[in-house]
Amino acid sequence: MEQQQTPMSAGDSGYHRIRSDIIFGVLNPSGRLKLDSMKEDYGVSVSTLREILNRLASEGFVVAEGQRGFEVAPVSIQNLRELAQLRILLEHHAMTESFRAGDMEWEGRVVSAHHKLAATERAILTAGDDPELRKRYDGEFHQALISSCGSRELMQTHSVVFDKYFRYALQYRGSATIAQHQALLDCALKRDIEGAKSILTEHINSCVAHALAIGTLK
Repeated sequence: MEQQQTPMSAGDSGYHRIRSDIIFGVLNPSGRLKLDSMKEDYGVSVSTLREILNRLASEGFVVAEGQRGFEVAPVSIQNLRELAQLRILLEHHAMTESFRAGDMEWEGRVVSAHHKLAATERAILTAGDDPELRKRYDGEFHQALISSCGSRELMQTHSVVFDKYFRYALQYRGSATIAQHQALLDCALKRDIEGAKSILTEHINSCVAHALAIGTLK
């Protein structure tokens, strides 16, 4: 008999919606978060909103301004570079441990996650981008690669950094990204740790270069 999922509380639902709206730019970087209008938009009370925004502030998605309230965390070239280097550091270490410990179950997770990501990316090339769907399967693939690292804390930290980094990856880079994801899959199946590190570094640094090239950051 299948277990029924516990319905998400209004607070949890509001948290996930606001977090998603920050990641995808619905709530503008550095924008003031006005509680009175947000309680209507997200269907939660002002007190619950304060709890949500304080939680998001602890994760770095929101800035708490004391008596002035809250605003969306800003974006900047420096922040992007810091997140890129942090992601490289975390993911290199996590992939190393995961590739060494990964078994057939791990391989299955990696192959399955890549299959969904590759199908999504092919569809993007013909039908146009869907950033939310792309983020979902991109994140699942990179999490699958590190899923045998043996550290839940490392995976959770990586997930938060990935979400912050994705704020800068809203414009899809196209076929180069597809090739890099395929190369990461190939390295994983061969347990080629050094090859995977090199490809990941190129993958992340290419995204940084793309974000700078389109000129939206200062």
